[in-house]
Amino acid sequence: MDNTQRELIRGYLSKARDKARVARELLAKGEWDDAVSRAYYAAFHAAQAALLTEGQRGETHKGLITLFGFLLVKTGKFDKKWGKFLASLKDDREAGDYDALSWIDEATAQRAVYEADEFVASVERYIGSLET
Repeated sequence: MDNTQRELIRGYLSKARDKARVARELLAKGEWDDAVSRAYYAAFHAAQAALLTEGQRGETHKGLITLFGFLLVKTGKFDKKWGKFLASLKDDREAGDYDALSWIDEATAQRAVYEADEFVASVERYIGSLET
């Protein structure tokens, strides 16, 4: 990994942590749709950081999920549950952001924020293991 890649990875992880913090704040305020949206973006940015360790970057949301699954889950670097979390968060985010009658409730928002926090932490552990 070169210095530019390391800097980008740090930037994506910082953004992931910020989005996760905002997701938790929105959850506490009862803003379910927006909490889910920020939770997804926390995972999205963490996944971008993980993909950079492979010299890749997702150009679309679907592309990011596909690359994450192909390069990091199928190779055994990440458990398949992380790929499922990422896909589930994307689906929930789209429902909350685009559906006129959102079905996102408190339980869904709590699950999303939990999954995002866990996803970000798993990516941080993985990247940390590469640096040692």
